[in-house]
Amino acid sequence: MKQLPGLFTRTQTEQKSAARPVLKSPREIELMRAAGRVVREVLTRVGERVRPGVTTGELNGTAEEIISAAGGEALFRGVRTDKVKFPFPAALCTSANDEIVHGIPGPRKLVEGDIISVDCGVRLKGYCGDAAMTFAVGAVRPAAQRLLDVTQSALDAAIALMRPGVAWSDVAATIQRIVESAGYSVVREFVGHGIGTQMHEEPKVPNYTDRKQRRSDFVLRPGLVLAVEPMVVAGDKDVVCRDPSGWTQVSRDGSWAAHFEHTVAVTERGADVLTDGR
Repeated sequence: MKQLPGLFTRTQTEQKSAARPVLKSPREIELMRAAGRVVREVLTRVGERVRPGVTTGELNGTAEEIISAAGGEALFRGVRTDKVKFPFPAALCTSANDEIVHGIPGPRKLVEGDIISVDCGVRLKGYCGDAAMTFAVGAVRPAAQRLLDVTQSALDAAIALMRPGVAWSDVAATIQRIVESAGYSVVREFVGHGIGTQMHEEPKVPNYTDRKQRRSDFVLRPGLVLAVEPMVVAGDKDVVCRDPSGWTQVSRDGSWAAHFEHTVAVTERGADVLTDGR
């Protein structure tokens, strides 16, 4: 049976630590918030640099400087799977237009009207934060802006529902409803994930629900920390890899995609976003 991976397939170390969800203490949640502050600074500064003519490699350079100055570790660098030709080489995933996830920063120059999804993960003092945003490059078509707005609203709605006792399938159904009612598709090939001392922990966190997914449903509990990340395509949901390296994933039909993510802790009071910069 095919597994639903997170944004990267787990390493062997992560697989061994992923037998069941590990609930985090208040102290651990604060350590994750500290990592999340670095992630938020990266995304804020990178977003300020997004404009026509800038290269994705230059955006990655900004991220590298911020993470290094904070004493953190870029989570994505060095990750590899059996489907790629080399370990991921950068601090950011930069995925433009029809690219959904895992885009490698490099010499590509952004063009007026593009959209660019920027995903950043940081480990600081042993704990991880992970978040993503999709930015408009200059003036974009109304259809592109609507895609960004709908994807952001799906993430916001998911976070608003997160509290102890809620089944994840109910949250995922809300994401799916918002996306599909707008005429878009939820990516199924890649999902969110638990997060803590490892980038990928249990449980898997889908952005849709169906009979098969409900068999692995879970209930939110205080101390559970999730990377919640709707990935939305304007057209069909199917994903392919046309990158010889095996990394960059694109929509099969060429439709543009958006990706927004936060690291979110479940507390007795509800959802606590750890990557909003507080």
